[in-house]
Amino acid sequence: MNWEQHIKDFGIFLKLGKSLSANSIEAYTRDVGKFTAFLGLRGYDLPPSGVELGHLTEFLAWVNELGLSPRSQARLVSGIKSFFKYLLLEDVIDTDPTTLLEVPRIGRKLPEVLSIEEIDRILAAFDLSRPEGRRNRAMLEVLYSCGLRVSELVNLRLSHVYFDQGFLRVTGKGNKERLVPIGRIAIREIRNYLPDRNSLPVIARGHEDVLFLNRRGSKLSRVMVFTIIKDMAAAAGVKKNISPHTFRHSFATHLIDGGADLRAVQEMLGHESILTTEIYTHLDRQYLRDAILRFHPRSGR
Repeated sequence: MNWEQHIKDFGIFLKLGKSLSANSIEAYTRDVGKFTAFLGLRGYDLPPSGVELGHLTEFLAWVNELGLSPRSQARLVSGIKSFFKYLLLEDVIDTDPTTLLEVPRIGRKLPEVLSIEEIDRILAAFDLSRPEGRRNRAMLEVLYSCGLRVSELVNLRLSHVYFDQGFLRVTGKGNKERLVPIGRIAIREIRNYLPDRNSLPVIARGHEDVLFLNRRGSKLSRVMVFTIIKDMAAAAGVKKNISPHTFRHSFATHLIDGGADLRAVQEMLGHESILTTEIYTHLDRQYLRDAILRFHPRSGR
């Protein structure tokens, strides 16, 4: 079996066995394709069982010379490691050559976070006399109140909003469901929007249960949500470079700052590992450091 067929079968495994999204599958298989292209360029006519650690380190040195960032290199290594683990699982290879392959060290970039005052300014900038104004304000309230990913927001179903119980049922990465608490203000804004949603002339087939709809009765695109947030931040005079994910970061940071348990925040965000959630404790430490440097008489300002 050639590399192309192995990569194709790997994609099927990721879809059926790991429930990854189409974008993630495409990224993983593309990463393996880069490695096979490198083997061809160097004249290595090898089956997967013939790949050794030396070939992989040579490949990493090559992509480094091409100027690929450490973060991109780390993602590339992750994709290739997953591929060879799959081959080992399928008995295509006897040993995994990626076992000792080191992932390039990358620094953790602290995400942009909005202050509570900035969030209030953005939410106050919507024109609630217009139907899209009520919809957009409800969307942002849900983003900030629940810490959703933008994909979770645009796919949120009306039947998964439990108004009386104060919870949302959210489908996250890998089709994993979780219950997320939703506050009274966000529930109120959804209720204010629902008459506009329910009075749309037509709702597209298959989108009858989607909560947030455009004027044509279809679910909103991720790009549309991004554009709405950019426009409203500009209208509110917020100069930070923000995106839908900024509201998720702000949700987590404000909870941690307020004393919320890290495990609880992990559950609400849908993080598999608490190490991912811990970046928000780093944000808190950065805030403390900045405060000390700014106000302490011995900080050497």
